[in-house]
Amino acid sequence: MGKVVMYGSVSVDGFIADENDRPGPLFDWLSGGDVPLDGSGELKVSQTSYDYTRAYWDRIGVTIVGRHVFDLTDGWDGKPPGGIDHVVVVTHRPMPEGWDPEAPFHFVDGVEAAMARAQELAGDRTVEVAAGDVGGQMLAAGLVDEVRMDVVPVVFGSGKRYFGPVDAQHLLEDPDAVIQGDRVLHLRYRVRR
Repeated sequence: MGKVVMYGSVSVDGFIADENDRPGPLFDWLSGGDVPLDGSGELKVSQTSYDYTRAYWDRIGVTIVGRHVFDLTDGWDGKPPGGIDHVVVVTHRPMPEGWDPEAPFHFVDGVEAAMARAQELAGDRTVEVAAGDVGGQMLAAGLVDEVRMDVVPVVFGSGKRYFGPVDAQHLLEDPDAVIQGDRVLHLRYRVRR
């Protein structure tokens, strides 16, 4: 079974989007460099960010997101982002009307069921959990092994929290990666058990 990683770009004050679900400058680091991060030609980062991020992305087998993120992205047009094999969507609603049932998206009710499905699909590859409400629920349920943050030098003041609804203390180990990219600080913490 692979590692479970909660991941996202985040403002210095802990937000993954503003109150209107706009990420603002949180993803600018993904287009401000000169090293292509993927085959799209749109994502270009510094060499330092490439070395850190590409190695991580190559290990991801499944990403877990909430229905809200799925709806905001229009389900990435049925193609998982970043070359990921599968997306598990945590939702109480059925798949959207007209959705291609052959697309590698799996609609599951509840975080525990989503994690079970994701681990089944990922095998020994990494299960990535998107930061935000679902990520916070998974952390609170003890389902996350590691927290990765791409901290961007911006203060939002309010918005959508990185850890979503988490309202209890959770201890993390000291960071085992602190990497300075261009307009981003990559951090990695293991979750203390």
